[in-house]
Amino acid sequence: MVPIPEVFFTELLPQIEHPGELRVTLACLYHLARRSGPLRYVRRSELETDPALTNALSAAEIRESLNRAVARGTLLHVRLEEDGRTDDLYFLNTPRGRMAYEAIRRGDRPSSLDLGESAVLVADRPNLFALYEQNIGLLTPLIAQELEEAAKTYPAEWIEEAIRIAVSRNIRRWSYVRRILERWAIEGREAGGMDETHRRRVVESWKKLRR
Repeated sequence: MVPIPEVFFTELLPQIEHPGELRVTLACLYHLARRSGPLRYVRRSELETDPALTNALSAAEIRESLNRAVARGTLLHVRLEEDGRTDDLYFLNTPRGRMAYEAIRRGDRPSSLDLGESAVLVADRPNLFALYEQNIGLLTPLIAQELEEAAKTYPAEWIEEAIRIAVSRNIRRWSYVRRILERWAIEGREAGGMDETHRRRVVESWKKLRR
């Protein structure tokens, strides 16, 4: 038996339209139910090796679906660095999950979290998908892919600032946000600019994306 909270049927299910997000949300509930202890989480690496998911979704689609669930507020995301490897932890957005997430954001480590002593936890910044949907518009698969590429290319604060500028000018289009980022990459940005090595790397990445 896998317990599923009533709120899933009353609030989440009517809102979820993306099939990958629905699959991943149900898979998270399954894995969380199998864990023991007062504080439960699921690793991204677990989901990426779960046959129930991998038979239907690629690793990239699983990550996109997880991002959608985080953007919706179903899951809380924490980055894990342990023994030279990185992974992602996801807590269900419940009172206990929120307490753990906020403790990690403050730099504390919940005592009930069963991880190795070398593990380093970092709570994520505001999710880029959520930032886009809250300020620009509906997230499409193509836009989701562009956002993921932008996150790999530009500093997070650049993207957030570019979105704020687009909103302040009432030009709520990703193409406009992207042009701001491209201009900053080439011409520099007065506040919080890149060093020259990083700037050249961004320009090269931008050129590859434009080919």
